[in-house]
Amino acid sequence: MPPKVKITRTDIINTAIDIIRQKGAENLNARSLANALNCSTQPIFSNFSSMDDLNKEIINLAYEQYLNFINIEVKSEKYPKYKAFGMAYIRFAKEEKELFKLLFMCDRQGKDIIPTVDFTASVELIKTANSVTTETAKQIHMEMWACAHGIATMLATSFCLLDWDYISNILTDVYQGIRHIHGGK
Repeated sequence: MPPKVKITRTDIINTAIDIIRQKGAENLNARSLANALNCSTQPIFSNFSSMDDLNKEIINLAYEQYLNFINIEVKSEKYPKYKAFGMAYIRFAKEEKELFKLLFMCDRQGKDIIPTVDFTASVELIKTANSVTTETAKQIHMEMWACAHGIATMLATSFCLLDWDYISNILTDVYQGIRHIHGGK
């Protein structure tokens, strides 16, 4: 009798990410995942206590992939670091539409939103570059994020196409205006 093929946690998470990329998060469930893995649901629930447990792992991996976009954009040195964060956010939305939707286009009402690594780094960059308080830097970042999120959403939903130079110019114009309003240098 041939040995049974063991399906690992990594196999399950990666297959789940593939399903989300191809069909959207709304189409991920234990049955669709088991079908994609060519197994029963038993290996899924042997590795994860629930689909919620699996979803937490999926979100963590998707967020790591988003942070990788930031690292690549920053290392390219094409833009100042803070702008590179915004361009990476928008590029992630364009290139990883379903993962972007999973992370950034979901209902978060009633949930505490803990500042993420990129949020905290963005606030520090603004604070240092503009000699403003932490609260002012947060305000500037939230206003910039609203702009970047609007552009990213248009690309993630294929609402319209914008070229990268145009996007870069929008981010610069909005940043300069917001910075001026809040007394940045």
